[in-house]
Amino acid sequence: MANSGMDPEVFTQFIEQLERYVRERLIPAEEEVLANDSIPEPLVDEMREMGLFGLTTPEEFGGSGMNVPQYIETIRVLGYAMPAFRSIASINLGMVCSALTKSGTDEQKNEWLPRIAAGEIACFGLTEPGSGSDSAAMATTAKRDGNGYILNGSKRYITNAPQAKLALIMARTNDEALPRNAHVSAFLVPMDTDGVSVGKADKKMGQFGSQISDIYLDEVKIPGNALLGGEEGKGFATAMQSLDNGRLSVAAASCGYARRILDTAIKYATERKAFGEPISQFQLIQAMLADSQAELYAAECMLRDAAAKANEGKAIIEAASAKMFASEMCNRVADRCVQIHGGAGYLAEYEAERFYRDSRIYTIYEGTTQILQLVIAKNMLREFSAGIPA
Repeated sequence: MANSGMDPEVFTQFIEQLERYVRERLIPAEEEVLANDSIPEPLVDEMREMGLFGLTTPEEFGGSGMNVPQYIETIRVLGYAMPAFRSIASINLGMVCSALTKSGTDEQKNEWLPRIAAGEIACFGLTEPGSGSDSAAMATTAKRDGNGYILNGSKRYITNAPQAKLALIMARTNDEALPRNAHVSAFLVPMDTDGVSVGKADKKMGQFGSQISDIYLDEVKIPGNALLGGEEGKGFATAMQSLDNGRLSVAAASCGYARRILDTAIKYATERKAFGEPISQFQLIQAMLADSQAELYAAECMLRDAAAKANEGKAIIEAASAKMFASEMCNRVADRCVQIHGGAGYLAEYEAERFYRDSRIYTIYEGTTQILQLVIAKNMLREFSAGIPA
């Protein structure tokens, strides 16, 4: 059954408030974020006060209870600012909250959802040094220990790990690679648990202020009630369901940032003069602007359609398609922005150079373009074999 979400009128007012906040508070703070590679804590507190960490949390647990289209539109608006502001909240919203809401026990929901909604930062531990999309190669293990488990292993490229209070960790509960990835389970692991440690924050090409690092699990003892949903073998399904929301979030971020990039390109083209007139009057510059607008419009339409289907619980192909197209689109728009800037686009003093670096990761995380091509094709073939109309 589709989630009706927040009252439409209240949501419209919220979006208008968020648009002002993005332009009046977040964008002016970007230079400070770039200088320190972190979001100032007062800004994070403001985001907490605005309820940005609890948008998707059900109202009974202290959240706003947004449905998927409302959440995705919020991320698109937030994505107009530099990516770090989305990253700090999006793991809570689109992945950990989703997993808890869909699969958590009542006890788990009561313990964690109010804390997540209040702004305790969470992270999502799937990728490992030797495995990402290939769950059969997952090396992190969860061995039975009385009524609980002992976790050993490591996770790589984990967004928000340096600040997180909670990690949703995927681990093998069976030594064999079972059908439908039933050898993988999900665990709710407080980051202050003995044996959990976090590596140094990685230096990245772009997306400054969004911190990622490795998580190390060394003989980590957790109680049995840390098993998400209280049932082994459901972890990978939970991860994949959460990734659908994560992919839509990246698609929304790509659309929001592409709009910012295109606005910047238009502004520069109207101000920069060559041969006595603004370069915006040159037809080949206009062609790059027009191509960017058309592709961005297409991505926004895909995003809204995929979000509506996800709200009805059926969006594997659509979420993967929207993420694939929107992320590639954002990269193309960023590339054109640099080209429109000419030599200035290669200089760090202009935003075009940063946009180019920031955008590159969108085609990689939450499923690379190549993995998403496989996801889309496999589901198309499965539906065809089952006689499901396209």
